Amino acid sequence: MITIRSYEEKDWPEVWAVIEPVFRAGSTYAFSPEISEVESKNVWIEAPKATYICEDGDKKIIGTYYIKPNQPALGAHVCNCGYIVDEKARGQGAASTMCKHSQEEAVKLGFKAMQYNLVVSTNEDAIKLWKKHGFKVIGVLPKAFNHKVIGFVDALVMYKKLET
Repeated sequence: MITIRSYEEKDWPEVWAVIEPVFRAGSTYAFSPEISEVESKNVWIEAPKATYICEDGDKKIIGTYYIKPNQPALGAHVCNCGYIVDEKARGQGAASTMCKHSQEEAVKLGFKAMQYNLVVSTNEDAIKLWKKHGFKVIGVLPKAFNHKVIGFVDALVMYKKLET
């Protein structure tokens, strides 16, 4: 049973344990693999409009996502989200559950659309999942991501108008 709830301050150690390996890997997020814990908390918890926790049936945090305006002021009606699932919990539906939940929350928060700005082309599972949830590739950014292992690869911009 996967559940999603709002982030609480007590969650940070578990959230950090989920996001740190992903940031360090340098294969899906543009943050420096050397990003500090303090910087990570700022970009994942403090800067976004909201952050959510994904838990398994034992109340263990297996994933997290944030939601924020994609742009300021005149572009703030479009949101952006970032999602991370613990490596040991992948393939169990957490990312799909968070994607669905994020779209519902985005509508509640007044957003009209959702845009992913830098979906790394080698992240095929995520691309397939986002497409399954109705996102379209609206642009390809040639060699826009410097993958820590394989070097420069394309990144996709994906977009979906939200049902209001």
